[in-house]
Amino acid sequence: MSSAFRYWQLVTIDAAGKRKIKEITPAKVFFADRFPEYTAESDVPDAMVQRKLLHLSRDSCTDICCLAERCLLCLISWQIEQVCWQLEAQFGKAHGFSYRDLLPYVLDDDGNLEQTGNYQCLGRKILSSFEPEKSHLATWINIKVKQNPELNKFFLELGLYRVTDWAILNDTSPKKLQQILDDFHALTSKEVADFLAILKSYHEIYKLQRLQQISLDNKGICPQPTTQQLHQIAISLQPQIGQKLENETVMAQLQRLAAYLREYRIYNQSRSLPKVSEYPVDIAAVENPDENEEIEFLELYRQQFLDCLDPAFKIVVTSWEKKLKQKKGNKAQNFIKALQLFHCQQMSMTEIARKLELRAQDAVTRLLKLKDFRADVQREFVKILCDSVINLAHNYSQPERLKKLEQQLASILHTQSSILFREAEIESRTVNSHSPNSLFSEKLCRYLDVLDKQK
Repeated sequence: MSSAFRYWQLVTIDAAGKRKIKEITPAKVFFADRFPEYTAESDVPDAMVQRKLLHLSRDSCTDICCLAERCLLCLISWQIEQVCWQLEAQFGKAHGFSYRDLLPYVLDDDGNLEQTGNYQCLGRKILSSFEPEKSHLATWINIKVKQNPELNKFFLELGLYRVTDWAILNDTSPKKLQQILDDFHALTSKEVADFLAILKSYHEIYKLQRLQQISLDNKGICPQPTTQQLHQIAISLQPQIGQKLENETVMAQLQRLAAYLREYRIYNQSRSLPKVSEYPVDIAAVENPDENEEIEFLELYRQQFLDCLDPAFKIVVTSWEKKLKQKKGNKAQNFIKALQLFHCQQMSMTEIARKLELRAQDAVTRLLKLKDFRADVQREFVKILCDSVINLAHNYSQPERLKKLEQQLASILHTQSSILFREAEIESRTVNSHSPNSLFSEKLCRYLDVLDKQK
């Protein structure tokens, strides 16, 4: 039920984008004439009133049609605002927005009794497409607001892609998955093979059962896999990977895979990646009872995220340098120089080849092996960061939660660290003197500068 005043008061925004209420006097007079039993503060039986107003809005009499429609548009504006509140409650804290940030995208009704020009506001689009025999108005408003292209573009820029993990996994083919993991995430061949096996088993169990449910008209949001489905996936997966996984591990791997796919879709649609500093570890796993402690933990985690790159670079660069010293020529020395020229001076492979007097750019490519180098750094980085965060979590988490956290953390951190390394991978394809350095390159250059001063 709604208060009667919502049928003649319009929720809109002013020139500064701030929420305001606009009373539509003709709608107020019309509503009072048609429904005299309801005062401004009365609770109105929406289903009955909406049914009558909808009938009148499709009447042949132009004046009655416009006024009934205006009453419905006022109510729709309140319900659009309610959807924005719900979106803030669901995603606002994690992605840094409030419902007020959403209003300019969806509250575009000028309050006129008739549509002026060709532009149709969202409220009119909702009303003109509403079929009362198929849905409730509130449900239809919820759907159309969440499908709004401009609103979803805004969400993508914040790194929010509002599709469940299970729906993403359902509509990803093995061929597309391999392409994404190879080219976009630059995973190793072993990791790609394991994820392909997981997706295959997921499709055999979950997707097949989901299609059967849909055929029985059981539609809606794809639910989380049940314990039985996870067990069946683990059994299906066993001959492919040579081991039986626990249900919790299967779930973690499915979520990790979905995160890879989600990040790819966000980038593919918005051409932007979430900032590393805005991509914290999943605090839900740490269970901080105090919000101040949660904020403190996040700040410390972000600093750990940055600090752990330095020792990772030291381990990998030292290891590669040691191996190259065992080979003929100046490969170790050239490797360090090439890293510096590519990441710090943003030289092309051809320019580096000329600078180091190597035969051609392919010689530099084989020397640097950037994909393998980044994979080694990421592996060491995740190890160091995982240990660091576990130690940090001892100050905030209950002891009985730490064992479960340790089991999940490596997967969580690997997924989140992928943003940093994917930025570096994308940068390596488009390197030029005008493009900004990725965080990976910035930290590597600082390490190489320190290394040069020590020699």
